[in-house]
Amino acid sequence: MAKIKILHPHPAVLLEADQRYVAVSDLHIGFESELSGRGIDISSDKYLDEMLEELSYIIRNEKPDVLLLLGDIKSSVHTVTKAEWKSIPEFLQKLSKMCKVFLVPGNHDGGIQHLVPKQVRMISRKGMVVDDTLLIHGHTMPSKISSSVGRIVMGHIHPIFLKEGSVLSGQRVWIYLKVNKQQVFSDTEGMLDIIVLPSFNKYFYYSMQTKTYRKSISPIINKVAQKVSKAMVLTLDGSILGNESLLEQII
Repeated sequence: MAKIKILHPHPAVLLEADQRYVAVSDLHIGFESELSGRGIDISSDKYLDEMLEELSYIIRNEKPDVLLLLGDIKSSVHTVTKAEWKSIPEFLQKLSKMCKVFLVPGNHDGGIQHLVPKQVRMISRKGMVVDDTLLIHGHTMPSKISSSVGRIVMGHIHPIFLKEGSVLSGQRVWIYLKVNKQQVFSDTEGMLDIIVLPSFNKYFYYSMQTKTYRKSISPIINKVAQKVSKAMVLTLDGSILGNESLLEQII
């Protein structure tokens, strides 16, 4: 069984099995182009440097064999924007000099193959199984897999705690769910853990704090949301915000 550790206060997990894997999700490089149209200016150099610095810190301290990017590296869905052409190849090139990098495409990664340096390994959108853990972006249902899988680590939801008047409103959060495995894999039995990573891009919540914000739809979460056996919502520093009673407002 793979050992897993949330790397508080970073939105990253460490998985220890045959190798050491650090997984992060939802970088959304290029998202600032959309925000500029709403009058919100965020420097791409600033947030890219900050993400590289944080990933470099994690890699130096955890010494993973593989850094696994769980989708939505880019922000546009079907096209590749000028900002993405400029930033993503260089960003991935710098990462690949620190550590071996694997990439599982997400729903925003249309055309990502044109931006990926040869040193970065592209994984199927169906995800990657490490021992008993499936690592996937989360925008599609997993394929039929071995009954030995007892854990899913995913992104896509970019969960944010939004509560008017709360000092924690706008904070990225972790979601942990325990559900019946049959809800996801109909021909299997037992319990399944689901861990939803916060977006690694800490500025991405600006695009969510609007009256028109719509939660990301995940078929995995839709399958299990109404029949969760146990849930925890955690802040980045590991504090418990609440249980399943908070899920409706977050996912």
